[in-house]
Amino acid sequence: MDRAQKEKVVDELGQIFASSGVVVVAHYAGITVAQMQDLRAQMREVGGSVRVAKNKLARIALEGKPAAKMGDLLTGMTVMAYSEDPVAAAKVAEAYAKKNDKFVILGGAMGDTILDQAGVKAVAAMPSREELIASIVACLGAPASAIAGAIGAPASNIASILTTIEEREAA
Repeated sequence: MDRAQKEKVVDELGQIFASSGVVVVAHYAGITVAQMQDLRAQMREVGGSVRVAKNKLARIALEGKPAAKMGDLLTGMTVMAYSEDPVAAAKVAEAYAKKNDKFVILGGAMGDTILDQAGVKAVAAMPSREELIASIVACLGAPASAIAGAIGAPASNIASILTTIEEREAA
């Protein structure tokens, strides 16, 4: 890899660190190509990506970034899983680590906050953006349906009372 290619990789990694909601760093020694492709596919499904890069280039890209302390995690065979959604990459990485013992989460970064293994687990346990939006919509919709039911209830009550009166008069 010549200097120009290295500079390009450093720029790409710098953009990843700047634009991602979360970056998870893990060791992947012993993982087969098929298993890595499976991880990449799972990450793509949630809008994330997986990147393997030289640790030295990643540390250079981290210089001056809010998550610069994450460089301490970059030792050995590391892979970075990242996504714009602050929870998606952590969820997929955590689920994958449970299935595959050779994928060991070291930590990561969420903005300028450096995460250890427990921090990544905590982020993975949080609801995703879509889940939060769905719960907010459900909360907003519940009062509206209750109001509609309350407004509609007197009309149905009146209709049943009128039906009962008509039946009595007919009898």
